[in-house]
Amino acid sequence: MSGSILILAGRRAGAVDALAETYDVGDKCLVPVAGRPMIAHVLESAADSSARQVFVSTHHATLLAELNDPVVDLLGDRLIVVPAADNLADSVIAVAGVASFPLLVTTADNCLLTPATITVIEAEAERLGADAGVALARREDVLAVHPEGQRRFYAFSDVAVSNCNAYWIGHPNALRAAEAFRGGGQFVKKPFRVMQAFGLINLLRFRFGLGPIHHIFQRISRHLDVEIAPLLVSNGATAIDVDNERSLRVTEALMKRPDIVNPRPSSRESREEPGAADARQLAVTR
Repeated sequence: MSGSILILAGRRAGAVDALAETYDVGDKCLVPVAGRPMIAHVLESAADSSARQVFVSTHHATLLAELNDPVVDLLGDRLIVVPAADNLADSVIAVAGVASFPLLVTTADNCLLTPATITVIEAEAERLGADAGVALARREDVLAVHPEGQRRFYAFSDVAVSNCNAYWIGHPNALRAAEAFRGGGQFVKKPFRVMQAFGLINLLRFRFGLGPIHHIFQRISRHLDVEIAPLLVSNGATAIDVDNERSLRVTEALMKRPDIVNPRPSSRESREEPGAADARQLAVTR
């Protein structure tokens, strides 16, 4: 990954996350997964990539201090914490003003995203000549990893896929694709918002798989005036994020398999002096 990575770790206004409540932590991204806060796994993969900057967008002002994980030291000055906006689009756009491109946007619960898959996403976007892209995993690859890993798939006429919560933005002009997410998270679960972003006909084609996947993305691209491509990755684990107790247990089971994900050491380097992490908190202001 030659540019930057943005990890979205905000929360919807007024929402109480069930996992955070169960584990009595201040934010979902701090829920323990295999003995570490879930976001630490995503940060570890970002650290092992070639990204020059790694941004974390959060409403949690003291996130790094509470994270207390060696990956903070590992990233050093590459790590920049920014305040999250009220919706995903504005959170992405705020970071885009200071980030180097291309920009990979992912989420704090995407614990099984690996450095190898980050490289694949960028290579596939460049191969297709896309302005922006959505990482997707084929149904057979996801189920081969774990039969209970993911239950939601989108069937097109040629392939069924699951979203990997990883979005590639090649250059600043491609940011108009982010406008589709202005209303917040849970985008594809809300048909009216899909219709607003993609148009009614494209909504119907997307929801009911009326055509090959690349053809439907081409139609959406024309509607948004941005070349958006489906970026198919072979590691089906990438489509398994931590949303509930079931997916948390599946993720922990998969982390024990080195053929699926990179080994996750419990410590890397010595901790920084007290207060050093705070100096990096909220480096970009509104």
